[in-house]
Amino acid sequence: MLLFVGLGNPGREHAKQRHNIGFMALDRIAEDHGFSPWREKFQGLLAEGRLGAEKALLLKPQTYMNLSGQSVGAALRFHKIEIAEVVVFHDELDLAPGKLRVKHGGGHAGHNGLRSIHQHCGEAYARVRMGIGHPGRKELVSGYVLHDFSKYDAQWLDDMLRGCSDGAAKLAAGDDAGFMNAVALRMAPPKPKKPRPAAQTAPPSEAPPLSEAQDEPAPSNPLDRLRRHFS
Repeated sequence: MLLFVGLGNPGREHAKQRHNIGFMALDRIAEDHGFSPWREKFQGLLAEGRLGAEKALLLKPQTYMNLSGQSVGAALRFHKIEIAEVVVFHDELDLAPGKLRVKHGGGHAGHNGLRSIHQHCGEAYARVRMGIGHPGRKELVSGYVLHDFSKYDAQWLDDMLRGCSDGAAKLAAGDDAGFMNAVALRMAPPKPKKPRPAAQTAPPSEAPPLSEAQDEPAPSNPLDRLRRHFS
């Protein structure tokens, strides 16, 4: 069994904020893949379903970002899921808006939700790093991640979320490349090929009608030509 975790903060006031992109990804997956309704469990909201051949749980911790590991740890212990079977969807300041990467293990890079999961569960889990960009200065980060996505972000954000849903079964099967390809196809779909123009063929030119003088070949004998001229 797999556990997909989306990171964010509970409450309507946080629903559209950059920090909640992990929640948004799981909502899209749950809707598109026919998961069960969300129910309260493990200090979070839980949905159950299948991604391809894999049985999966979706978890949105409701502990606020800084305590996300409490909810994840409770789910792992109850279902006896190994940390390697966990995939966490989260916002990533170090990637430009619209960029996405998959990472296995490693540090938390200062992300408070990942930091909490490290503390409660360990670090050997997969992450889907969903780029939101950086405000430019460290002191601006808190306000930036707790601010709603702008209208400018709407198109790429919807494409990224749909791409995550499109590739969710690939991700569940361990096919990171297939998952990334599904996202890429949403973010930058191939342009339709333009039909090649039909070959232009010039209409056959019509030969001008023969004049009366051209009806018959001109005589070659000078006397015959003179006789014909006065006839």
